[in-house]
Amino acid sequence: MNRTHRKTRRGRALAATALVTALVGGVVATAMAGQDWPTSQAPASPALLKAAAPAERAAGLIVGYKSKSMEAPSTKAVRDAIKAMTAESGQKLSYKRRLGTGAVLMDLGGVRPAKDVAALMNRLRADPDVAYVVPDRRMPAIASQEVTDAPVADAAGDDTRTGDADLAAEQWNLSEAKAGMDVPDAWKTSTGKGVTVAVLDTGITQHFDLAANTVPGYDFISDSLSANDGDGRDGDATDPGDATKPGDCGSQSANPSSWHGTHVAGIVAAADNGKGTVGVAPGVQVQPVRVLGRCNTPNSDIIDALTWASGGSVAGVPDNKTPAQVVNMSLGLQGPCDAAMQNAVDAAVARGTTIVVAAGNRDTRPAPQDAGNFDWASCRNVITVAATDRDGNRAEYSNFGNVVDIAAPGGDMRQKAANGILSTFNAGTDKPGGENFKFEVGTSQAAPHIAGLAALVKAANPTLTPAEIETAIQTNARPLPGTCEGGCGAGLADAAKTVESVTKGAASPTSSPDPASAPASPSPSAGDGQTADGTDLGACFDNACEVEVTGGDMIQLDGKAGVDELRIDSVADNTLNFTGSSGNGAQQSSSSQTAPGQSTVNNLVVDLISIDGDRATVRLS
Repeated sequence: MNRTHRKTRRGRALAATALVTALVGGVVATAMAGQDWPTSQAPASPALLKAAAPAERAAGLIVGYKSKSMEAPSTKAVRDAIKAMTAESGQKLSYKRRLGTGAVLMDLGGVRPAKDVAALMNRLRADPDVAYVVPDRRMPAIASQEVTDAPVADAAGDDTRTGDADLAAEQWNLSEAKAGMDVPDAWKTSTGKGVTVAVLDTGITQHFDLAANTVPGYDFISDSLSANDGDGRDGDATDPGDATKPGDCGSQSANPSSWHGTHVAGIVAAADNGKGTVGVAPGVQVQPVRVLGRCNTPNSDIIDALTWASGGSVAGVPDNKTPAQVVNMSLGLQGPCDAAMQNAVDAAVARGTTIVVAAGNRDTRPAPQDAGNFDWASCRNVITVAATDRDGNRAEYSNFGNVVDIAAPGGDMRQKAANGILSTFNAGTDKPGGENFKFEVGTSQAAPHIAGLAALVKAANPTLTPAEIETAIQTNARPLPGTCEGGCGAGLADAAKTVESVTKGAASPTSSPDPASAPASPSPSAGDGQTADGTDLGACFDNACEVEVTGGDMIQLDGKAGVDELRIDSVADNTLNFTGSSGNGAQQSSSSQTAPGQSTVNNLVVDLISIDGDRATVRLS
């Protein structure tokens, strides 16, 4: 199965999670101990992150400083550095704010051409205190980017439903044998009760099918024009509409309000109240987090929203009283997952949040593309979701590729509207109107199916980490009943089978994907970060990882800190004994450390976090 390589020694998982960089933007960005993220998702080295993002037109830059720099903790030092850079470059630069990740948002005094942005980024990258610098890219409004084919009207001549009748019979995506997700059978064990799912989207409108399950969210759109509600950030995540007319936000045509967040939230969490639709996880709390508005939203706002939704702190924003265990992000833009995004993802995962992202649609392109070319979808440590139609084929609009982890119903309305995904909606064209339901299609609809399933899994087994939740969903997927050219991950998600497996403990860290449903993993070879017995040691090649070890484990390093290998001699009596060697073993240095505590071997810092019996959790940097 895509991006999953389970490696064990003596019947247990050696869980290693690389850092984005040892310290980025003043924040340690580790994944949680006990997670075994696939090696293909391992973050790039700090050197690569520093230079990864290409320049483009931008009005701001996101700058991450190394933890030992003056700028990491000191805003005054940042302001002084920007002042000096302004004098040197002649550009109008200013400090805007700290992001929740600790990175700095630098204002460029308006949208600057790519060549100016490139020059500024190169100046910043030359600073040894800078860990990374990326453009603050802007996410376009949903209403101006959705161009899925208009549906052929069904026999009723309508793709909407009104009133409070029970519409469950029209939700083929939940229960239809051929290409549904077998969700009702999962409800016998879990409805998601006790779990919060944050929907980072356009916000939501009032709806009787959502009211009982909604908890307070936040509006993170900082620009009042895009926010379309008369102000910037505030505590009201209500969707005021994102309609545009020609000339608005660069739009060449009129677009009605998308009510995108309302539709997505209903797929996750519409109440099981005997009327309207029902969500995949009708027992969860859904939290609207508004990041998409009328024009476009900078990634800095989305990064702050993800930080806050997952329980992190954002300056000027009250802490989240109901942090989300699952986040749905049915959004994305063509381009790379840059260091600022990846840092936010890894920090959220470290707080225990499972992040689900849509693989993306073809939109105005003539055909769908590899989802690896899209920013949030290609981030490591997220669950990336492709869409299927009612026959179980990859939907004609859905992106695909190796970064896709799983597929879920997204619908295809070219033949009839009822082949789409029915969910909560609003009848307003511009501003909110009456409550209704509508059939829609897209990977935006597929992703919340998986977010809902992740919530069912988390409620059924609260001890599971995000990596283990992904493994459970992938391991228990079934083959697509149709076809998927280009790659749809592990197959079509099966809710009942997945929930049953975690209640029986089948999604423990030592569980492995079904060999019959998983593509062959590459064989271990010299230099690929694996020893002959299959133990995953590659996460430590850049001297930045958190790993669980026991006596006899050998961690291979790149030698840059003066250590080529770190041998774990023993773990007992709350003491870790280890030996660092360099020069092919010619030079060795042994040490002992009690937990918690820190030791140094040459320039390698060994931070002993905890010891549990014969196992120790250490962080290397």
